[in-house]
Amino acid sequence: MSAIDPKSGEKVPLFNPRKQKWNMHFYWDESGTKIIGRTKIGWATVTALKMNLPDIVSWRSIIVGIGGYPPQL
Repeated sequence: MSAIDPKSGEKVPLFNPRKQKWNMHFYWDESGTKIIGRTKIGWATVTALKMNLPDIVSWRSIIVGIGGYPPQL
């Protein structure tokens, strides 16, 4: 599967957790509630999979409050 990198406009493959390392393509923002892409693959995956929709970010903020997020990868 592939998606468009929003920064370059290039078509790139989506992140594959079986073949790629999460930390190479993503990191957590300072609040621990948003996933940020580091690479074209990361940016495209975050955008295509809508990984930071408001409801998801709100849910993560609740989990951060009880010490459950972000996971240590």
